[in-house]
Amino acid sequence: MSAEAQMIARRRFAPFVLIVALFFLWGVANNLNDVLIAHFKKLFTLSDLQAGLVQSAFYLGYFCLAIPAALFMQKQGYRAAVTLGLCLYGLGAFLFWPAARAESYPFFLGALFVIASGLAFLETSANPLIARLGPEDSASQRLNLAQAFNPLGSIVGVVIGSRFILAGIDHSPAEIARMPDSALAAWRAGEAAAVQMPYLLIGIGVVAWAVLIRITPFPAIATATNVEEDVGAASDFGALFRHPPFLLGVAAQFFYVGAQVGVWSFLIRYAQDAAGTSDRTGANYLTLSLVLFMLGRFAGSALMARLPALSLLKGFAAIGCLLCVFATAVHGLPGVGALVASSFFMSIMYPTIFAESVHGLGAKTKSASALLVMAIIGGAVFPALMGFVSDTSGSIAFAMLVPAACFAVVFLFGLVKARRAP
Repeated sequence: MSAEAQMIARRRFAPFVLIVALFFLWGVANNLNDVLIAHFKKLFTLSDLQAGLVQSAFYLGYFCLAIPAALFMQKQGYRAAVTLGLCLYGLGAFLFWPAARAESYPFFLGALFVIASGLAFLETSANPLIARLGPEDSASQRLNLAQAFNPLGSIVGVVIGSRFILAGIDHSPAEIARMPDSALAAWRAGEAAAVQMPYLLIGIGVVAWAVLIRITPFPAIATATNVEEDVGAASDFGALFRHPPFLLGVAAQFFYVGAQVGVWSFLIRYAQDAAGTSDRTGANYLTLSLVLFMLGRFAGSALMARLPALSLLKGFAAIGCLLCVFATAVHGLPGVGALVASSFFMSIMYPTIFAESVHGLGAKTKSASALLVMAIIGGAVFPALMGFVSDTSGSIAFAMLVPAACFAVVFLFGLVKARRAP
């Protein structure tokens, strides 16, 4: 490496670390939702469909703010989009304090929408920035490496939730129904307050990170406005909508995120129903699944040095599908184990679909990134669908056929994309 190349690498190290850390930070928020579903279901006496609205409100924020994020990047650049995203993330976290005081489920859903709006800016900017910080041919490998830090944040989020939010007394619905009004009011106030301090500290942390990013020198690729790229123009999006391989990538991302969010959202519920565990034990299974997810990211990144990314994607999607079918057919701890194991095989899907979808798009990468982030709305659709299936069938296990079908779509994407590859 030449002296000039070494100097460029040193200048980019601090910005690279700051951006990679964003993958950790949105992992914390994403998987705290899985704990909140179990917590709110108990606190507000919700059906599975109503509890699934936690994810619906959250991922709706991604859908609504992805294109505005791309337009903002056109005017202000990547770093400004990241800074605004972190500020919105912090604001949503701070709103948990008054939502808990009000003991209002809709208020909590609104706060989650604000958090997700900030994450839409972060994901729309961080993913393409990482993808373009090097050769296109290694974009999938680079994104998988960066995203390996996302499940670490997810693990931290679940640990925070299980230790501080689910730390109260685990009353059954029958016990809650028999409580005197005064005792019920006191218990609900305590359970609602359990979310205040974790989210307050998260809010302070992400706002501090925004300040750090704002004062750190970044390379030109992160600060340039790129107005000449005409990001977000109608013609830009029109060209993408006339590009079938890219649209298939958007569909694959929609179904993949739905599968991932659906499995994790109801893993605690599945463990309680199928294996008779407590909610905290179920949270431990969720933590284990996230550890496997993180290991899968590192393993997948290493395997892609030897195997084509699309071949690995097809194999992992097929295994994920079979594991969800197994969890539907076989209950108890084996079914829980199958769902936990599926997280390892989910690990490479999001970054691989993302990188393969934007491959070769050049100036349209930012606009394509916005549409791929909008596809995260699958996380709003499929948990609610799983809750509906569970409520109508009387079995959360039967609802696991929904993510099984989603993984089948991801397999189809890998199959079609590999056949089209030159």
